Amino acid sequence: MNLPNKTRYVPKLANMHKVCEHNYARLLSLLPDCDTESLEYHFKVNGSLSYQMKIIDSSRYTSTIEMSQRCIDGPDFLKPVVVVRLYHDAQMAEVLTSQHIGALKPSYEYPNNKMYQRNEKEMVNLFLGEWLVFCLKHTDLLQSTSV
Repeated sequence: MNLPNKTRYVPKLANMHKVCEHNYARLLSLLPDCDTESLEYHFKVNGSLSYQMKIIDSSRYTSTIEMSQRCIDGPDFLKPVVVVRLYHDAQMAEVLTSQHIGALKPSYEYPNNKMYQRNEKEMVNLFLGEWLVFCLKHTDLLQSTSV
């Protein structure tokens, strides 16, 4: 009986940088004042679905944003929440937490107790990119408010 070869997953740094750079550019398109703390942006898609982006921290070189989906109907797992850090000097945006899972590792052994994918961090950043593309298609629905 042959056991499967357990090679450790090594993230491709160039791919991750590209995703983070694209996400940074998308976020700047959506949030022109990303350096203004306590500012919220809302995207209303229809009567039951909306998105919220809230700038929760801002400094000279970084900004931290919480992005969440609001849905009147449906279970909580259909209401994603991510916290994203924008690095202005590197022009990159990285997901810090997703679905209240903090400190995402670059890679995980698989299988693991929490059943994270081997490339969980990369997948979450790709998800953010898809989410931002969706929001960019609905920029006419953007409203900003101060908290």
